[in-house]
Amino acid sequence: MELNELEKIRLQKMERLRASGEEPYPTRANPTHTTQEAREAFEQSEGQENPAPVQVTLAGRLRSMRLMGKIAFAHLEDRAGRLQLFFRVNEIGEERMQVLRECYDLGDFIQASGTMVRTRTGEVTLQVSQFHMLAKALTPLPAAKDEVVDGQVVRHATLADPEVRYRQRYADLAVNPEVREIFQIRAAVVRELRNFLDERGFLEVETPILQPIYGGAAARPFTTYHNQLKQNLFLRISFELYLKRLLVGGFERVYEIGRDFRNEGISFKHNPEFTQLEFYMAYADYLKVMELTEEMICTVCEKVLGSRKFTYQGREVDVSPPWQRVDLRQGLIEKTGIDILEYPDAESLAEVVQTRLGKPVKPGTARGKLIDGLLGDYLEPALIQPTFLYNYPRDISPLAKNIPGNPEMVERFEGFIGGVELCNAFTELNDPVEQEKRFLEMGRAYEAEDEQRHPMDEDFLRALCYGMPPAGGFGLGVDRLVMLMTDRHSLREVILFPHLRQIDE
Repeated sequence: MELNELEKIRLQKMERLRASGEEPYPTRANPTHTTQEAREAFEQSEGQENPAPVQVTLAGRLRSMRLMGKIAFAHLEDRAGRLQLFFRVNEIGEERMQVLRECYDLGDFIQASGTMVRTRTGEVTLQVSQFHMLAKALTPLPAAKDEVVDGQVVRHATLADPEVRYRQRYADLAVNPEVREIFQIRAAVVRELRNFLDERGFLEVETPILQPIYGGAAARPFTTYHNQLKQNLFLRISFELYLKRLLVGGFERVYEIGRDFRNEGISFKHNPEFTQLEFYMAYADYLKVMELTEEMICTVCEKVLGSRKFTYQGREVDVSPPWQRVDLRQGLIEKTGIDILEYPDAESLAEVVQTRLGKPVKPGTARGKLIDGLLGDYLEPALIQPTFLYNYPRDISPLAKNIPGNPEMVERFEGFIGGVELCNAFTELNDPVEQEKRFLEMGRAYEAEDEQRHPMDEDFLRALCYGMPPAGGFGLGVDRLVMLMTDRHSLREVILFPHLRQIDE
């Protein structure tokens, strides 16, 4: 571990501390209160007649320190906030005051005990009688600076470069409280999604992450190898086919919140690993799932943000039901002038896309992929307010049921907010013969390396042969929901440790 000059100075302080008999990394910490609990206990005692002294022990990080001869002021920060500390030589002695001056730095974790008081300026403060080091910080935190501009305090973060923030998330969290708030909101979102489904009779389950056959989505998988079994395995790209097996087994409402892995491009709305919610509901169709989706997103926003409205990239979004509903075919006609039903094969659709829209098309591109491209380029960016785009071509929906009387279209919807796809749902296909036919179609229509190609899953077909009840299925990108609710432009802002390109040493 190579240290710079500042780190070497702090290392010397650590060694001096240890030489004085104080362990810089002790095994135990024994706080009695958080900073908030200490403040509340003191304020409650102030209202009493003849109040007893409020004695507390706090543990946290030193965030500021002012040495003023025989006294010192500091601020300690823990999970609940900050509290001022007051050190006076009369209470701690000259020797300890000298140790504070010579061995303690901003960023150190300390434990401090004493009596709660209110200073002459009115600030609730811990008057310290004892303190010791809990963890010496050898590297100084990139501290933020405050500047007064036109009477307002403007905070300048020294750790502002996104690349550095993502690579050193620990430092980002330590110095940027608004980043910590994002991940507190994220945790609350996951909790409320879980509560919503639990209250409606859904059972939370866990399905395999390592799978012998990947499926349930259009994506390229990560491949690994099991040495003992001498077998290739895939990191899952979806939970779908395993959750449907549970419907066959008799569970009528199931869900899972977990990680999926897709070996695809990285963008502001894509990360190789991401958090997904999927649920499956027997005796429901995509229309019932639409209603449940509206209710779920609205409930989560109200519980987490205290409102049905939030701002995303300068635009106010209202998730109150009912959401707008747009038929996919009609939406494409309005935006592109192309009626996809008039072009039943890939060649004719590719020709009109090139001639009418001037978009180059790679030879051999499947019809479903062309339609998906039109959706992404022309429809998706315009769907700012919550919108369900529904009724999709069978070409790109191998696991959804046909619309009755229309073999070319299926009962599927995707939900969009802020121009971002948020969720995807079907009336689930439960006919094993038709499902096998769809798998074969997808295998023929797409090249072997195409991410849209869906492999045959014989065991899933066997499960369907035992009988799966009619059902509605749903998938939600949790990272995207958090990105929208916290007004962040990139998934990297809401994933604690996003995948980044390796830097050559």
